Amino acid sequence: MSVSRLLDQLAIQAGSVLAEHSLMLATAESCTGGLVAAAITDVAGSSGWFERGFVTYSNEAKSTMLGVPAKLIRDHGAVSEEVAHAMAEGALLNSRAQVSLAITGVAGPGGGTADKPVGMVCFGWSNRVTTLTGTQRFKGDRAQIRRQAAEHAMRGLLELIRNEQ
Repeated sequence: MSVSRLLDQLAIQAGSVLAEHSLMLATAESCTGGLVAAAITDVAGSSGWFERGFVTYSNEAKSTMLGVPAKLIRDHGAVSEEVAHAMAEGALLNSRAQVSLAITGVAGPGGGTADKPVGMVCFGWSNRVTTLTGTQRFKGDRAQIRRQAAEHAMRGLLELIRNEQ
C-alpha cells in the first residue's frame, strides 16, 4: 500500500528523467528509513535507474557504510547539512550511481532539541560534480514528517538533474 500518491508520482517522474539521461541513483536515508528507496522500487523498471539504497539510521552506519567521518557527526550532529552533504557524496563513492540523495532528520515524536526540533530534516543531493544541501522544517506526526521529507528529497533530485543537463 502506498504511503503517498505524490511520492509515487515523484518516483515515476524521477525514473523517467533518470532513464532519459542514462543516470543511476543511489539513496542514503536516515530518518526516512528507506521510504524513498521503497517508492522507487515500486516503479516497474526501476532496476534500470536505481543502483542502491543505504539505510544509515545510526551514526555508526553513516560512518561505516557511507564514510561519513565520526568527527563530522560529533562536531555538527547527525542532523546537519554537513552530514547530509557527506552522506550524499558517500552514497556515490560507495556505488556505481551518478546521482544521489541523502536525508537525515528528527522525525519525532521525541529526539528534538531547541536547536534541532522535531520536524527538522537536512538533505543532500549530488551528481559527482556538485553537491547541494538544504534544511526544511516539516509539521505533523512522525509518518507525516517522514513522508514530507521523502517527497522533498525527490523534488530536489528532479531539480538537480534538470538543472545540470
